[in-house]
Amino acid sequence: MDLVDNVDQAQADQADRVTQERATTEPLTQHIQRISRRVRAFDHRHPLVWDMHLTGFWVTAALIDYYGGGWLNVARDRDNPGWLILTLSLGLSVPLLQRRTHPRAVLLAIAPFALVNAWTGAALQAVLLQLLVVFHIALRRPSRNLWWAAALITTPIAVMAARHPQGSPDRDIVPVLMSIAVATAIGITVRTRREHTEALEDRARRLEIERDQQAQIATAAERARIAREMHDIIGHNLSVITGLADGGQYAAAKSPERAAQALQAIGTTSRQALGELRRLLDVLREDNHPHTPHPELTPQPTLTDLDQLINGVRAAGLPVTTTIHGTPSLPPGRQLTVYRVIQEALTNTLKHTGPGTTAAIELSYEKKGAVTATVTDTGSGGPGAAQSTGGRGLPGMHERTALYGGTLEAGPRPHPEQGWRVHLHLPEETHQ
Repeated sequence: MDLVDNVDQAQADQADRVTQERATTEPLTQHIQRISRRVRAFDHRHPLVWDMHLTGFWVTAALIDYYGGGWLNVARDRDNPGWLILTLSLGLSVPLLQRRTHPRAVLLAIAPFALVNAWTGAALQAVLLQLLVVFHIALRRPSRNLWWAAALITTPIAVMAARHPQGSPDRDIVPVLMSIAVATAIGITVRTRREHTEALEDRARRLEIERDQQAQIATAAERARIAREMHDIIGHNLSVITGLADGGQYAAAKSPERAAQALQAIGTTSRQALGELRRLLDVLREDNHPHTPHPELTPQPTLTDLDQLINGVRAAGLPVTTTIHGTPSLPPGRQLTVYRVIQEALTNTLKHTGPGTTAAIELSYEKKGAVTATVTDTGSGGPGAAQSTGGRGLPGMHERTALYGGTLEAGPRPHPEQGWRVHLHLPEETHQ
């Protein structure tokens, strides 16, 4: 339950941070962000729509430059025929339709028109549209492509400066190089921001998956814990009740007083088991009352309850002797483990041995929380039957022992002794 609580708390903290961030964001900024997200989502679903609009805009601008005669203001040679200017205008603008999917192919397709534009001295401004292609190369392709792209754009400019000079060649080449650098810088900046955003989104998705996995692990662990507790509570108490009922049945005819005592013990054991089950099942109702304080999550027997446990087993017809060495000074978790192992061992003895069986418990308390518990019986059967039929008894004891790095041995007593032996050892506590 602690792990589930931690996950829930982490989710609540994250929600609080998101709420605070939204609260501190300006309404205008939020509005712009919403519009931007919608535009990007539409473009992602229908990329051709945006490509056609942008390409149509630049084609129209190139045609206006041609039909309006604006190209004559910057031309190095005004005697070029109209069909050539129209062809160059379309050749420099129409390929932009594929600038996002195939920017390198678009740049190669524009290059011959740019070279003719420089060679003839038309000097159309549409040649600057290559910078848009450079932006997409920087945005979508490896950086090594930028070197040949810059060379491909600069070569026609050098040709024009050589064939149709206007002052120093630096006046033609340097501005183009600076424009390429600016377009590259913008593309790299947008790419970096996009990759950073994608990394954050991927991290958020992985955190959500990890959160769900942690919740599933916590749920599985809690389910296993409840299964262990249910097995210990129901298995032990029903075994005691069965023994008391059998004894009362035999005593009813000869000794009504002994039968009445057996019935009284059955009632006491049943009420105790019912109380423990109610406290255990309170855990399952926590989700219905999220704002109420946590109840006692599970019944937590301690070593002080061993006397009551042993008296119940004795009342069910199994003689038990106890030997204790040292003074107990264990934390509650270790006490619960020792209690449950002894409880399971005695329960198996009740279920799998015949009449005339006796049991013995030996407890040794050592320093720093170390403890050794040994439970033996003289029965002819064996609790191994519970394990062979897929029961939860012995696996549950091993799981509890492993929580504290201890060891558990369960098996027949060595020959010539008869019966079963369960040996538990929990080492000293380690403070981390």
